[in-house]
Amino acid sequence: MSIAHFCYEPAQLFPYIDWSYFFHAWGIKPGEQQTSEATQLKNDAIAILRSMNNEKVYALFRLCNARSDGDNLLLDGETFPLLRQQHTRSDSPNLCLSDYVSPIKDHVGLFATSMTENFETAYCNDPYLHMLTQTLADRLTEAAASLLHSNVRTRKELWGYAPDEKFTPQELNSEPYAGIRPAVGYPSLPDQTIIFIIDKLLDLSQIGITLTSNGAMHPHSSVCGLMFAHPAAQYFNIGKISDEQLHDYARRRNIPAEKIKKFLSKNL
Repeated sequence: MSIAHFCYEPAQLFPYIDWSYFFHAWGIKPGEQQTSEATQLKNDAIAILRSMNNEKVYALFRLCNARSDGDNLLLDGETFPLLRQQHTRSDSPNLCLSDYVSPIKDHVGLFATSMTENFETAYCNDPYLHMLTQTLADRLTEAAASLLHSNVRTRKELWGYAPDEKFTPQELNSEPYAGIRPAVGYPSLPDQTIIFIIDKLLDLSQIGITLTSNGAMHPHSSVCGLMFAHPAAQYFNIGKISDEQLHDYARRRNIPAEKIKKFLSKNL
């Protein structure tokens, strides 16, 4: 299916910023977010946001024909291997993202958002403002993902599986909607190199994203992942996996197990 392109102004994304994650990045706990220090930090970030003249946040979205095949997804014919939990209690299922996709006929979305690179390099001579700018850039790309996801759910030309949804930008932060958008590198998609399959289907270079040999994105303030519409879909942590699953996953990825190990060290 075709790829949809979007370009957002930082001011357009301001209402969608989840400031709790901004404060978390600075080590400020929830009970400390109303202190004078936290208020000054947020005000400095807003001042930088207002000073942006030519900065943009870009986004891509592709709706794929999909079906599940065990712990794999087939996305427009491309095999997308996944991992399954092995540590849950006996009364809880061991989840895999493929559980949220029909084995017969379904859809899965692919998305990416990225901040213009020159914004990340701003204020290089001022460590405080430079770090503040980088933190703000991360929040803006996440805000773009939130706005994009909202449009995907409600607009028929994108997917529109929840056309009657009506949430304010602030309400979206608590994720009251149907569906999830797990990003590469997050607990349910811990293998960073899976991004190369997404790149093959989405062509991340269209919004200036390049990948290192290990699958890291540049610019750093970029987000990439999948979108699922299943009403029971939830975020989860793969956690520890067995050596048996590691070798099965490596076989499905067609990559030597020893090479996969270094990307899944936290899961072994």
